[in-house]
Formats: sequence, C-alpha cells, structure tokens
Amino acid sequence: MAKITHSLLLRNGRVIDPANGLDETADVLIVDGHIAAVQPSIELQAHETLDVSGQIVVPGLIDMHVHFREPGQEYKEDFESGSKAAAAGGFTTVATMPNTKPVVDNAYLVEAMVDRAAEVGLINIKIIGALTKGQKGEQLAEMAEMSAAGAVAFSDDGHFVDNAKIFLNALDYLKPLGKLAICHEEETMLVKGGSMNESLNSTRLGLKGRPSIAEDIAIARDCLLADYAETRVHFAHVSSARAVDIIRETKSRGVKVSAECTPQHLTLTDDLVNPSDATTKINPPLRTQADCDALLEGLLDGTIDCLVTDHSPHAIYEKEFPYDQAPSGFPGLETSLAVMLTELVSKGRMPLNKLIEKMTIAPAKVFGLEAGTLSVGAKADVTVFDPNLEWIVEPEKFMSKAKFSPFAGRTLKGRVTHTICGGKLIFKL
Repeated sequence: MAKITHSLLLRNGRVIDPANGLDETADVLIVDGHIAAVQPSIELQAHETLDVSGQIVVPGLIDMHVHFREPGQEYKEDFESGSKAAAAGGFTTVATMPNTKPVVDNAYLVEAMVDRAAEVGLINIKIIGALTKGQKGEQLAEMAEMSAAGAVAFSDDGHFVDNAKIFLNALDYLKPLGKLAICHEEETMLVKGGSMNESLNSTRLGLKGRPSIAEDIAIARDCLLADYAETRVHFAHVSSARAVDIIRETKSRGVKVSAECTPQHLTLTDDLVNPSDATTKINPPLRTQADCDALLEGLLDGTIDCLVTDHSPHAIYEKEFPYDQAPSGFPGLETSLAVMLTELVSKGRMPLNKLIEKMTIAPAKVFGLEAGTLSVGAKADVTVFDPNLEWIVEPEKFMSKAKFSPFAGRTLKGRVTHTICGGKLIFKL
C-alpha cells in the first residue's frame, strides 16, 4: 500500500455536490491530491484539519470564459494575477480566450500557454484557440494542430464570424475533433460604434446603441448552421430575452447547442449606465430587466447551461476614457459567486444547489472536463464559502491587476473562505 504523503480533512461543512445529488453535513477527506471520502463523520487523524462548521463545501468552481491577457497585454492581467483572482473567487479551473496580442491561433502559442499555465501552477488553466487566423473571420486557424497541442475549444470571442461559409467550414472542421465552437453573437454592422444597449436610456444619454436584435440575428443564424452541420455550438455571454427563446426552441428540436450567461447580465441593467463611469461598459451591453428575467428563466429551465464571469481586466486609466472610447469589460472572478448568492439565492430566485450546479458540473459537462465533482477518486478541487459572511466590494483590494468594478461599494452576502486545487490550499481568507 502506497504511503500517504499528505492528508487534509474538512470537518462539519454542508457538502453540496450536484454531480452526485449530495447535500448534507459531512466531512471531506483529501489524500494526496484526490478525494478519498465524503462521509457524515470521518474518524481519522489527518495531517491538516479545517473545521468548516456553518460553511458550504462544493466542488471547485469552473469558469470557461476568462481573459488573462497573456500573451501581449500583461499590464492588464497575467496568468499569475489572474490565477490569484480566480482562487480568491473560489475558481479552480478557468479557460482563457484567445483574443490576445498576438491572437492564440496556432499550435506553438497553445503549447506556450499550456507551459505557462503549468509554470504558474496555482489553478487549472485551459486554453481556447481562435477559430480563424488573427480572429479576422477570413481563414480558418490551425484547429487540428491546436487541439493536439491542448486547446479545449475554439472561439473568435470579441468578434462575430460574419461570413456564414467560413463559420460553416469551421463547424465541419471541428466535428471530427469533438471540440466546441464558442460564439460571440452580435451581427457586426448592427452594433458598429455602439457602446451600450439601444434603448430610451441610450437616446437620453446620447450614446450610440448596440441593439439586442444584433444578438438575436446572429444566434438564430448559428442555431441553423449548428443544425445543418450537426456540430456542437456554444453561445457566449447570452444577454437577450429573444436569444433565450431562440436557443430554447433550437434545443427542443435536439440540436446540439449550449449557452452561458454572466452575473452582470443577470443582475444589472442599462439603467445603471453613467457616461462618466465606464465600469458598466461591457460587450454585449447591459440590457433591460426583462432581459435579466428571461436569462434567469433560461438558466433555471436548462436553456442556458452554465455561468461564466467573462473576467475582462483592463488598466484603470483605460476605463477612465470617455464611455464610447473605453474598452469593454471588468474583472469578475472575485465577485461572481457572492453576487449570485446575494442577488439570486438569498432573494429566493434561484436554489443554492442549482447555482452550484451551474458553476461546477454543468460547465464540466459542456466542455468535456474531468472536474466539477467531489466523487471519490476525483482530483481534489474544492471550494468552501460562508453563505452568511457580509463584505463590501473594494476593488483596490482585488487580487486582479484590474482595480475597478460596477459592484464597487456594494455589500454582498457570501464569501469564499478556502480554495483547494489538487489537494493544495491555494487561498484562505
């Protein structure tokens, strides 16, 4: 019998593991980086013991849509700072988008990113490659080679592939690889120059709008192409009520599409837009309360498969540009779980178990990852949070290099206290 080199025992937590239908007070034993037991009471003298009474123990959170800015924009974020931000937010697995400088559109860069992730070694960082060369939508990228080098999916995130033939070719190319196309869905010419949702608010504020119909048209087209090509398509950061309806109808016909949404699109509206504060500028933009409500309904009924943060850090001076000139996005890893707990779970709008499912086993299934579970033998990626701990969002204290947030100053209820990745305690509040 192999000698145990390290053991960690989490005692008396409420263990929620949707993958196994588990929700009970139990102990979790971790031995040499893997889950060894999940039982009501484990009588064992471990090398390290944490009493997590009154706290909730779940599989390590998974976020399949982040921007860590390597290579080329490390002043915004890098793998190390992004990993620390992820750990502070309870995430043990993330996937980085390829819209970097240069774009991750070849096997050499995928290999370099895989090596870089291993070098940092804090969390599991998966690499997403580009669908087209330079994300220009003109020529397919080297997807087979990138897949062999470790790319888990492919996306031109930040750009809609306008050319339907190019996108169809990409789907045909991906089918034998068994990898997802992740689609940023806004018809380009309809949103050109826009900086917020097209609405009465955009007219009142004098800002050019990005109409939701641009998202609806793009998603409708790609639902049809997914059906035609019989290939899996995943819709990034869905924000429109009508888009949810289109995806729901497409799924009802057995078409292999999946979708994600973000905490910001679920909980914030374009009523918050202030032209002098670009922290609310995101892409796609904040929409209406009706859109928020439709997204939540889609999340609850399975139309939307999983939650992501779309963690998009920038230097603070960049977000101080005029609203229509500032870059889109904000750092979301450190606030995501708490926002969901505060705005949805504590208000009775979403069951806690459903939230944990959407942040663990659901994304693992969509992307074919061996993660998101506390099954015996699984890699010990575990998150512990206190659902009653209140805290004020202070971006200057973020682990991320990006020190701003539309949630700044808000009191949130629920906070990660411990994050464990591969059996190692990588974050402690």
